Amino acid sequence: MMILKRFFFSLVVLYLVAPLVIITGVSLNAQKRLFFPPQGLSLRWYFEFFSQAEWYLPALRSLSIAGLAALIAMSIALPLAYTVWRYDIKLARMLYFLGLAPFALPPVITALGALALWIVLQSFGKPYTVVLSHAAFLVTLPLATISLGLQSMNAESIEAATTLGADNSTVFRTIVFPYIRPYMMAGFVFAFVLSLNEYIIAFMVAGFTVETLPIKIFNSLRYGYTPVMASVSVIFFLLATLLFGLIGKFGDLPKLLGADSSSD
Repeated sequence: MMILKRFFFSLVVLYLVAPLVIITGVSLNAQKRLFFPPQGLSLRWYFEFFSQAEWYLPALRSLSIAGLAALIAMSIALPLAYTVWRYDIKLARMLYFLGLAPFALPPVITALGALALWIVLQSFGKPYTVVLSHAAFLVTLPLATISLGLQSMNAESIEAATTLGADNSTVFRTIVFPYIRPYMMAGFVFAFVLSLNEYIIAFMVAGFTVETLPIKIFNSLRYGYTPVMASVSVIFFLLATLLFGLIGKFGDLPKLLGADSSSD
């Protein structure tokens, strides 16, 4: 039985790792061909990505949009999650469930809704439409992680601080915020990485007027293949791995994944 389990998990690992190995191999091709195994080894496609404006400008644009969208999503999620947890106001609870709704729908539905909104507001194709649309779609992630952090807090420490005369702002600043900071960072990173790789919403609300990196890759696929696309994929995979690795090292990963805090 143990042998079968190991065999099964080995197949799962192989299934997950194989595309990454192939993409990395393609990115190292010496010739401008999408071959695997690579025909010769070269880093020219990585240098081309960093040296050609047609590639690094969309990458910088994607990083800027992702950072702003994640920051806005965090600024919405934090007060909303805290209000629901601390005061349980009915309107805040309704907004809370509304914030969780985007991930219950296919992204194309959210993209169509955002498209209709920005057309009515005569803002189609503006850079801020991508930022705000991503923030609205990804607010679910920091909302969920912050809520997990708040729910895992020891209520007795809050009661003790209140009994000793601390007001709400002092309680939040000295007790709540330091505790949920890793959960906030995790929510920010999750939103940042997903915004960085999101294509459907960005394309629907801005078309080709705001060329993010995923849109640039799609455009390149239309006019011919280049190993630069593979090198971009490897770079962004390494970036995501680094960010999630930092969450795993400095954050409370078991609780972020929903572990029961009562067993601590």
